[in-house]
Amino acid sequence: MDLKTSLVYQVAKLRLRRIEEYSSRLEDLQQEQLRHILTRAARTDFGRRHGLSRSSTYASYREAVPIIDYEGAKADIERMVQGERDVLIPGACRWFAKSSGTTSDRSKYIPVPYLHLQDCHYRGGSDALWLYLRNYPDSRFFSTKGLVLGGSHSPMPLSGGEAQTGDLSSILVEHMPLLGNLLRVPSRETLLMSEWTAKMKAIVEEVKDARVGSLSGVPSWMLVLLKEILSATGRDNISEVWPDLEVFFHGGISFSPYRSTYAELIPSERMRYEETYNASEGFFAIQDDPAESGMLLMLDYGVFYEFIPMDEFPSSSSDYSGVRARGIHEVELGRDYALVISTLGGLYRYILGDTVRFTSLYPHRIVITGRTKHFINAFGEEVMVANADGALAEACRRDGKARVSEYTAAPCFFLDEGKGRHDWLIEFETEPRDLATFSRDLDDALRQLNSDYDAKRYEDMTLLPLSVEVAPQGLFHRWLEAEGKLGGQHKVPRLANSRHYLDALLRLRDGIADPHLHP
Repeated sequence: MDLKTSLVYQVAKLRLRRIEEYSSRLEDLQQEQLRHILTRAARTDFGRRHGLSRSSTYASYREAVPIIDYEGAKADIERMVQGERDVLIPGACRWFAKSSGTTSDRSKYIPVPYLHLQDCHYRGGSDALWLYLRNYPDSRFFSTKGLVLGGSHSPMPLSGGEAQTGDLSSILVEHMPLLGNLLRVPSRETLLMSEWTAKMKAIVEEVKDARVGSLSGVPSWMLVLLKEILSATGRDNISEVWPDLEVFFHGGISFSPYRSTYAELIPSERMRYEETYNASEGFFAIQDDPAESGMLLMLDYGVFYEFIPMDEFPSSSSDYSGVRARGIHEVELGRDYALVISTLGGLYRYILGDTVRFTSLYPHRIVITGRTKHFINAFGEEVMVANADGALAEACRRDGKARVSEYTAAPCFFLDEGKGRHDWLIEFETEPRDLATFSRDLDDALRQLNSDYDAKRYEDMTLLPLSVEVAPQGLFHRWLEAEGKLGGQHKVPRLANSRHYLDALLRLRDGIADPHLHP
């Protein structure tokens, strides 16, 4: 660790000791978060409606407050957007993170009060760095620049009042502490440019000659930027452009399908990859141990966690009245859970939409396995995104050449036969040596990873072998652009239990207009 990095790291030691207490103080820490949340909630209209107070126990809180999704919180959030005070948080909220809509709305707006921004989002970013420096004492992090890719545009006024909205990354850029601004490239003005293509060109010009030591962003979009960097510099790989590059803090989507491509682009023995789990609603987990696949669930960010087993999750309704969420002390290894959060940001017993699985207990580590709405279970196969990512990575490994950029998959029904299959549309960075062999390897890997899929595939009794179509280069980005979601934190749905996304992509590929583009 160089002198500059070592001096800054001294500040982190007290914080790291607190994190090391997670195993021994698991329930105490979570109860502290709940008390803090309820103390603030008691001063709001929501708290008064539900009889909340600082003395409320978890049992009474669970009894008084129903589990909800965005539709259940929407009316209160709209009151906050209009400037009403003391609705879900004490006082007013000026900032709202715009997130992709998973309901009947095209977008949803998540309150981001300043306290939650500081205690959760920024704390998560700094803790990711402290844990990284603890694991890699040879780091020269503070002697280089950190390239951040995010922030689709400057926050815009919402509903004509004082409320501002933008994606979370743009809000983080707006409030970036001084130290972060000094270390970050590109400039704030460039990061907040509204037009994505122009912004990418501006970023390339700013960063290609900088001394970049770290990357932060979504793997798919960072990959686009890195290719632009190589094109602009004429270099063979990123290590030639930035010899001091040492770490990529990534999140948003699984890194598995991209790992081999990044290894080729950045052929440095010093390069490391650290996964983080942050969303518009909060920052939740960090990969604290490079030897572990799971991320450490962060217990003192003003977030109280609950978990609904996915085998008890309602599949076609927003009525969660009969569902019992578990506390963190009740979770089990190897079981998929829908994540439910209560936060200082004004969300109470809110279904985040992600599914997680615990890989270790004490400390509690998780992997993200998919979305509550993004899976394929048309034939009882229960295929989650984690299965699909893993199978793709294995098929690419067997092929030895194939590299995946984007993909989506959906069921195909043969009603006259009472059977079906999964149709995959894959955009390759490098196409496989033989598509038919790749398809068979993908199907075989999926069978090995998912026993339910394997059972349905047995002798083609229910499911036929999956089908793979190759998407033309840039198709997925064109779809995102048509949806108004190009760049930043937006991503293509990997799996769906209907053919909505897949058919929209196929129509776009074939030049067929779709008047009902949005679900």
